Amino acid sequence: MTSKVLSNIALQTRRWILQMTTAAGSGHATSSLSATDLMAALLFGGFFKANLGQPKNPSNDRIIFSKGHAAPLLYALYAAAGIIPERELLSLRKFGSRLEGHPVPTTFPYAEAATGSLGQGLSVGLGMALAGRMDKLPYRTFVLLGDSELAEGQVWEAAQLASHYKLSNLIAIADINRLGQRGATMLGWNVQTYAKRFQAFGWRTLVVNGHDVDAIAKTYRRALSASNKPTIILAQTIKGKGISFLENKNGWHGKALTKVQLDQALAELGEAGKIRGVVKQPAGRSPKQSAKKPAKPIQYTRGELVATRQAYGNALARLAPAYPNLTVLDAEVSNSTMADEFAKAQPKRFFEMFIAEQNMMSTALGLSRRSKIPFASSFAAFLTRAHDQIRMAALSDAHIVICGSHSGVSIGQDGASQMGLEDLAMLRSTFGSTVLYPSDAVSTEKLVEQAARTKGIVYIRTTRGKTPVLYKNTEDFPIGGSKTLAESRKDKATIIAAGITVHEAAKAYNELQKKHINVRVIDLYSIKPIDRKTLLRAARQTKHLIVVEDHVAEGGIADAVREVVGSTAKVTSLAVRKLPRSGKPEQLLTYEGIDAKATIRAVKRGM
Repeated sequence: MTSKVLSNIALQTRRWILQMTTAAGSGHATSSLSATDLMAALLFGGFFKANLGQPKNPSNDRIIFSKGHAAPLLYALYAAAGIIPERELLSLRKFGSRLEGHPVPTTFPYAEAATGSLGQGLSVGLGMALAGRMDKLPYRTFVLLGDSELAEGQVWEAAQLASHYKLSNLIAIADINRLGQRGATMLGWNVQTYAKRFQAFGWRTLVVNGHDVDAIAKTYRRALSASNKPTIILAQTIKGKGISFLENKNGWHGKALTKVQLDQALAELGEAGKIRGVVKQPAGRSPKQSAKKPAKPIQYTRGELVATRQAYGNALARLAPAYPNLTVLDAEVSNSTMADEFAKAQPKRFFEMFIAEQNMMSTALGLSRRSKIPFASSFAAFLTRAHDQIRMAALSDAHIVICGSHSGVSIGQDGASQMGLEDLAMLRSTFGSTVLYPSDAVSTEKLVEQAARTKGIVYIRTTRGKTPVLYKNTEDFPIGGSKTLAESRKDKATIIAAGITVHEAAKAYNELQKKHINVRVIDLYSIKPIDRKTLLRAARQTKHLIVVEDHVAEGGIADAVREVVGSTAKVTSLAVRKLPRSGKPEQLLTYEGIDAKATIRAVKRGM
């Protein structure tokens, strides 16, 4: 299209942005206006290639609005492309509308991921670019960034990794409009400093006037030319561009115009012709599907000592042939999480993410949105810093399996800073999540495969130390189930445990048997969803449930059990309540009162 046509599309897009935000009574009009020329030229200038009738077409270029508050611009562009009826734009932000205040793919399929928590979009684009390279597809991934979010550390985590992997199919577009929510950004319009920073991170940088359509087109042509680096276009723009009383004015972020102000702004813009934008079609190539091969059978011996973290790594390597889309990421601890077992077996499907857990999670989101099954692993303690990224992945309808190793005080001498003690609460609260905590190698391997098949965010908690294999290799572990290890009609209480404390519960059971005290023992390996039927049965029959967990009391397994049984039975919680210290695992379990002896005492107190 000619620059005149593109300018006319941009004009119409600006009019819609103002009309829809005024109708909504809120929304980020000025942040949308600054990027309008950039995005109109990208989508309708022949640079962005996609079959809009097939948003999931694997050959489509991808575009991520990392500055998700510019949603009015996103929707207006798709109206210009004929995808959204013009009248629907006026439903922006209204209950039941697919045009939400910040876009999510569950309601608007042209949104690649949920955005709006700033600083995450470049990482998502990184994941999509990695997927394109893996599948040998020619699509490019474009990411629109706001200048305010360039203060987020995650942006630079993504920048350094994109450079490390030489992702020439990743193109970022930074809207440098000088103003943030409450005033000027750190660098204002100092575009050259931004350029130097990205150059230092190994990026090709292109600077452009973000409102000169001809210059923008030339810059896109340069960005699409051959390179072995990711590219960022640094566009100097004006917030509120096109409206004299909005341009470069502070105090308008997230505010809509009144009806009087809207009429004034529309008169100033002038009328636009009814020209529809046309998006160029992609090449149409499909990814080659690797042939599935049967996974080898599990082979453990009951009583054999195997850490569940080791079984996690074994499972990934074993299942790789059966799940060609399975991809593994790790935050530079793969020789501890044991994800390196997969790296050795499938080096092209393993990505070292280095010590940058936030970027790892958003990259996993990008991979998931491109039909991969990403498994992301780190110490359970360090995953807490990526809580927001996990939350946003859940809102993006992603399927990501997260493994937190070195959980609980049972890791021993490393001390409190290395102990994952809040992770179950964090992942239980994640929308639509599945939370699993295996106790032995067999249950770990079986649950890893279940996780590969289970949609949504799936969390697997693993243990550092070796524990005896409890189950036969043929045992099944359905999501939402549990295993009753011991029960009788005379049970005085039920001991509920998961992971490391299952073995303490077994010790307690053996000691209590010697004293002719009968108790039930449940391995609650699926914490969410939880085995309601088994728990309610135990509550009715034994009237006393003792939950033993290597986790803080708040939000852990005992709370999950209480939600099920209510007042049906007394629930006693044995959990981590003291600030942990360095020591041997058995010393720490005793110190926190979650070992076999503490469990026995709890049983006797309840009799």
